[in-house]
Amino acid sequence: MAQFTVNAQRFDPYKNFKFRVKWDGRYVAGVSKVGSLKRTTEVVEHREGGDPSSVRKSPGQTKYEGITLERGVTHDKEFEQWANKVWNFGSGLGSEVSLADFRKDLIIEMYNEAGQLVKAYQVFRCWVSEYQALPELDASANAVAIEMIKLENEGWERDYDVSEPSEPSFTEPV
Repeated sequence: MAQFTVNAQRFDPYKNFKFRVKWDGRYVAGVSKVGSLKRTTEVVEHREGGDPSSVRKSPGQTKYEGITLERGVTHDKEFEQWANKVWNFGSGLGSEVSLADFRKDLIIEMYNEAGQLVKAYQVFRCWVSEYQALPELDASANAVAIEMIKLENEGWERDYDVSEPSEPSFTEPV
């Protein structure tokens, strides 16, 4: 069974509730949910003319799924301002889309229970394809209002410079 290399005493996988998102060199406030990083590579089937009985398979184009970010509604304007760079209806004819800077690279960081960075992914050339400013409002609900953006991207990769940290061990004081 594969084990953690630095922390041999650890058997549990990392939890998914400690993470941060960074773009433009700073952390984005209040992100409570990040959709999964997923890619799919198409299968190209072909066969040789002299071999009619078997089909060969090779990789084709790779597609990267959109990533959703959710957070509680606050006065922070980051989500809305980025979404407006893709389509800002009231900005005037010909300037609805900011072609110069509507794409951003971002970093998604994952932390262990002790708050140590354990994994990081760089996501490239993201842009907002969906923006939800407010959820359906319900006076009888007992929940936080959530805003959401969906980010299209052109790929992601793991930052292998982030290695497994040496986890602290806590002992009872004598």
